[in-house]
Amino acid sequence: MAAHPSPVSSAWLAIRSLLWALLVPGLFAGYVPWRFFGLSRVRLDLLNPAHLVGLVCLALGTVLLAMCIWEFARRGRGTLSPIDPPRQLVVHGLYRYVRNPMYLSVTTIVLGEVLLTRSRGLLLYWVIWFLFVNLFVIGYEEPTLRRRFGSSYEAYMQRVGRWLPRLRSTCDPRSGRP
Repeated sequence: MAAHPSPVSSAWLAIRSLLWALLVPGLFAGYVPWRFFGLSRVRLDLLNPAHLVGLVCLALGTVLLAMCIWEFARRGRGTLSPIDPPRQLVVHGLYRYVRNPMYLSVTTIVLGEVLLTRSRGLLLYWVIWFLFVNLFVIGYEEPTLRRRFGSSYEAYMQRVGRWLPRLRSTCDPRSGRP
């Protein structure tokens, strides 16, 4: 049975998690759209359906991202950064349904920003970002996780889709194992 982490190590993990959340998704879904694609100039019109859907996407993506970061810290004892990853395979929470909910959360945030700004440049940025993420996941993350977690990750890949939820997740909710 694993020992409970100390309050100091938990606080340090929380600080690292917050830092990486600000640096990575904060950069791609926050700073870049704000600085370069007109998000800073948006004047909300709550009677505009595109603005309402955009706000829902922003809120939903932010909440889902926070849930993923929490699971990485709580269950995996790591952060979203590839240089400070979870120490244990995370298959709980949203990871029971898709293998990459964090990227989908950021994608949802940027889609909301596209709806708010109606920026073609931001739409192109969103497409390029998602293509890059696919290449990163396939070329780096999946091979790295296979090496690190072996057969448990292979079984997880067989049961849980990369981007789209399967009709029924076959992860055991009690143990979190695939």
